[in-house]
Amino acid sequence: QVQLVESGGGLVQPGGSLRLSCSASGIIFSLYVMGWYRQAPGKERESVASIRHSGSIDYADSVKGRFTISRDKAKNTVTLQMNSLKPEDTAVYYCNAKRTWNPIEYWGQGTQVTVSS
Repeated sequence: QVQLVESGGGLVQPGGSLRLSCSASGIIFSLYVMGWYRQAPGKERESVASIRHSGSIDYADSVKGRFTISRDKAKNTVTLQMNSLKPEDTAVYYCNAKRTWNPIEYWGQGTQVTVSS
């Protein structure tokens, strides 16, 4: 059974930081591109950042220089460090695991991030 379990969301003031973690089980971690997506009310889900087993990383333009994604191969976890948070970063953040060959993907349950004073 595949599980992606997120943690670390919450309420933070503008300019603050949060760290999201996603623990993956039931998959061969090295075969998956791990990523974070977010969905704000009334908006479509969008990609925030992704990281491959090779270490190759992609970021959305809106978070470049503020967010850092990393993966721990030994612990099967992916982390999103979010700094200099803005109100427009407010959304539900989802962990994603995507296999590009024989394609399949899995989603976590989501964790709320609210940036407000």
